Amino acid sequence: MTDKRIPEMKEYLRENLSEKRFVHSLNVADAAKRLAEINGADADRAYLSGLLHDICKELPPKEQLELVRRSEFAVSEAELNAPKTHHAIAGAVFVKEKYGITDPDVLSPIRWHTVGKGGMNIYEKILYMADLISDERDYPDCERIRSITYGDIERGLYEAFKWMMTENIAKFRIIPKSTFDAYNEYTALMQKRQSEL
Repeated sequence: MTDKRIPEMKEYLRENLSEKRFVHSLNVADAAKRLAEINGADADRAYLSGLLHDICKELPPKEQLELVRRSEFAVSEAELNAPKTHHAIAGAVFVKEKYGITDPDVLSPIRWHTVGKGGMNIYEKILYMADLISDERDYPDCERIRSITYGDIERGLYEAFKWMMTENIAKFRIIPKSTFDAYNEYTALMQKRQSEL
């Protein structure tokens, strides 16, 4: 499935993103590919969603919102009121319109990579984690979460959502219900594992 337009896509990203964001996009693509190989998923799909996940990150807020309003994905009130989430929703719309990509295993991970959700499929899980653990990331706890994720993506997701909830609360941010759903799902999974020991 390797998309022959990847060089063209990289050139678009290079021209439309800051150097830092462009490097991040390449690193997320590489991390997504590695996680796909570890977890038995299609590495090309994962790489593509990783490469394109932040394609709208540096668009003007008004343009992002216009794309969000065209989204075929459900968008919560909390997300509409949180501009930092708009680039993900906008990105899925933009990628479909610009490149004609309709594969849900590419579009849906892009849409959900900032907030997550309950019941994520393997590609959504991969991109969510690849974005958090890409090589240039260096937030406190990153190395620990990275190490866990390459060994056990489900436990990595639990650690990531636990960290994300704490960060959002500390920064006085509204948390979308989908993030709560994901946190509760992975907390329940870890509780179940604990009880089976």
